Amino acid sequence: MVVKARTLILLALLGASLVSATTLLALDVPALTKGSALVVRAKVRSVEARWTKDGGRIMTDAVLEVSETWKGTPVRQVIVMQPGGVVGEVGQLVHGTARFGVGEEVVVFLEPRGDRYLLTGMLQGKFRVETSTDGKAVFARQALEGDALLVDPATRQAVQPVSVMVPLDTLRMQVLAASGATAPVEPVTPGSIKVTP
Repeated sequence: MVVKARTLILLALLGASLVSATTLLALDVPALTKGSALVVRAKVRSVEARWTKDGGRIMTDAVLEVSETWKGTPVRQVIVMQPGGVVGEVGQLVHGTARFGVGEEVVVFLEPRGDRYLLTGMLQGKFRVETSTDGKAVFARQALEGDALLVDPATRQAVQPVSVMVPLDTLRMQVLAASGATAPVEPVTPGSIKVTP
């Protein structure tokens, strides 16, 4: 509850000062890994915006089919939710969120929230998987798109966002090293999945 209160206070302060960017602590791959309960490689199957139960906010859910679990309990599917989106003719924009496209392959760093997940570090927690034009190399690109002010965790000074692009195997090794694991875990067999926060 303390985290929610801090988030609400931060959002209120940002709104009051008319700042158009979300302020986030800059996280490298080891910090993203340590802050995540689950790190998976997956493909985006659907993206859909919805109203919250109280009708006050819009959330966007991206349903991901998991191919590899690099940290955490293996699952077949995860739903990544983010604030903002468009429902009908109404849209809500939240700076610092990542964009997901159907069919896109990604590596995501996740924190559980009930039966869904949030990206660790907001947009920092999503890497897009890309293949070289000759088809021989596979990379992971951290696309820091959107308005977010990144600050150094130690100094609290603003840092220039740098989009990370590394070979997919290198990213996997960095995650495994930071989590203390030795090999990716295969997803569980199909069936009903219960996600516990």
